[in-house]
Amino acid sequence: MKSIIFLLLGSGLPFVCLAQSDLSNLFENIATHQPVLNTYKGTRIIMGQSTETLGKRELDFRVDHRFGDLGGEFGGIKTFFGTDNSTDIRIGLEYGITDKLMVGLGRSKGSGLESQLVDGLVKYKLLTQTTDNHVPLSLAVFGSMNVTCMSSAEDKTSPVYFEDGTDRLNYVLQTVIGRKLGDRLTLSLSPTYVHRNKVAYMDMNNMFALGAAGRLKISKRVGFIVEYFYPFRSQESKDYFEANGIKFYNPLGVGIEIETGGHVFHINFTNSTAIQESQFIPETHSSWLQGQFRWGFNISRRFTLGGKKTWKK
Repeated sequence: MKSIIFLLLGSGLPFVCLAQSDLSNLFENIATHQPVLNTYKGTRIIMGQSTETLGKRELDFRVDHRFGDLGGEFGGIKTFFGTDNSTDIRIGLEYGITDKLMVGLGRSKGSGLESQLVDGLVKYKLLTQTTDNHVPLSLAVFGSMNVTCMSSAEDKTSPVYFEDGTDRLNYVLQTVIGRKLGDRLTLSLSPTYVHRNKVAYMDMNNMFALGAAGRLKISKRVGFIVEYFYPFRSQESKDYFEANGIKFYNPLGVGIEIETGGHVFHINFTNSTAIQESQFIPETHSSWLQGQFRWGFNISRRFTLGGKKTWKK
């Protein structure tokens, strides 16, 4: 009887070992290729886009605001350090069609040659960084189009004289490449193309720019963020505008990012007066060194229209 039992146990041992090996491989596969979470807390950094997208069936209500100059000729105590003024305001709704694809619609005051802007956007996340570096970085593609609803100037030489509807259109295409380094630091690059159908004389209809940004995690829900864009404006264009008393500066912003459940709140300081990429990249005329920077905020409030609340990750 004992020999029969030992025979049964011995014959079943290879199957037990095989099952244990398969189970071990199963858990090992589950542990690998896990996505890196919270590369950034929101879909925006300060001025530009992050690698993040909304989750499926998430609705994001956004308010972005830029006040007036803190210092310089138009700042100081007489405007309560810019709080009395607003250079730009955007209110928008954005929606996650899938976990990787989102769309949006917004309205901006505008802070450039054109005002009263309506924009539409789409963003798709092509790659998501994994914890085992199987995918070493995150990659998202962003595109937007905006149209100005302002009245056309009567002067045909004006950059805001619109002969037809196509003169009112501007386009942006951006690739956002990001990597989270450890638990605290995130770095990203944003090659950007801006096309404006109607521009001032000697301005550029087509402009390339390179954005760079970073996020340093201070606590579980708070991070320090910085963002910079370098527009590639031609020397001929720079010389012409400087000869006419107009100088362009590269947009630079710093801020604090705070996440509280369904809210993502940014307090930021930037020399850019505009919110739209088609304006702050080619049309920033304010200088940090001259006190021409302003504080502002971005508020994001997410609602989950069914399914899992992905912002609780």
